[in-house]
Amino acid sequence: MSLPDKMNAVLLTGYGDSEKLEYTSEAPLPIPSSDEVLIKVLAAGMNTIDINIRTGLHAKKVEADTSGNGFENIAEDDGQLLSTAISFPRIQGSDCCGLIVSVGENIDKARIGERVLVRSMLPNSTNCEPYQCTTLGLKRDGAFAQYTTVPAKDTYAVNCDWGNAELASTPCSYSSAESMLHRASVGDETVLINGAARGVGCATIQLCKRRGAYVIAIANKNKLSSVAGIGADQVIEHQADLISMLGENSVDVVIDVSPDDQFSSLLTVLKHGGRYVSTSTVTSSADEIGVPTLHLKDLRFFGGTNQEAIAFENLISYIEADEIKPLVAKTYALRDIGAAQQDFIDKKYVGKLVLVPSHD
Repeated sequence: MSLPDKMNAVLLTGYGDSEKLEYTSEAPLPIPSSDEVLIKVLAAGMNTIDINIRTGLHAKKVEADTSGNGFENIAEDDGQLLSTAISFPRIQGSDCCGLIVSVGENIDKARIGERVLVRSMLPNSTNCEPYQCTTLGLKRDGAFAQYTTVPAKDTYAVNCDWGNAELASTPCSYSSAESMLHRASVGDETVLINGAARGVGCATIQLCKRRGAYVIAIANKNKLSSVAGIGADQVIEHQADLISMLGENSVDVVIDVSPDDQFSSLLTVLKHGGRYVSTSTVTSSADEIGVPTLHLKDLRFFGGTNQEAIAFENLISYIEADEIKPLVAKTYALRDIGAAQQDFIDKKYVGKLVLVPSHD
């Protein structure tokens, strides 16, 4: 097929507000290296990391939630918690659904035409240390464009009748959720999810139910019915008194998508030998870990950044077996990314917001 020399893309030009997102029709078409594929992006989901990187929340010197105002004192060479300093301009976008349209010299040309999902957390390609990875759209350009290149080994063909936006709603949220559940060996037990209405939280509900767990979901009052509809067995309003409602030592696993002032209560309701898993970098009272509780209750803590390959492989199998359901709240044209990110920040929705590049 004939490919253009230029493409539409959204360039993040530095730390700042939405004015730092520059829509252009003159971005050069990326060229795949020998072990890469060129993907025609069909849809790209939006994630918290997109906002956090733009506003500087991941910069090492930021010690609190920026709420969009933390970028004023961030220099472009400040290191990030998930990588070295970001080079600008950068094309973000860690959720990618697309078609392989070209391949590098080491890749079988038979892969051209595959509809694929891309691993959001890419293993370090030059050093196979188990916890070294980067996010697509962070150290390398991502999916907020008409085309992107990625390592061929991190692209997975998917055969299902889902739409492109539906597929693009899954890579980051569902693989993060599946990785946490896999790492904490979640099974037929009681799981408490804090931040259940967020993308990762919604995914975690479905994946916990698939594993046979009894799910208790914490969310804002106006979203309780929605998370119950996804499959939560019990819902609790955000900031409710967890200890009085659930009792001490009542929960096997806590999945904390949205750390907040409830941290000590989350540890209290965990059973002895319970597991706490977090996949958020937003600072909170969780920074003051209750060491005595951790010690006396023999708790186990897990981070949720790096993902074993099996998590994404599992996700693909769940999609193809139709064992999970996508949760697309709204789609936007790529050029409307500013409005999409504002809706993301306002958090008046349940599910995922997805950008759809035009290929007219």
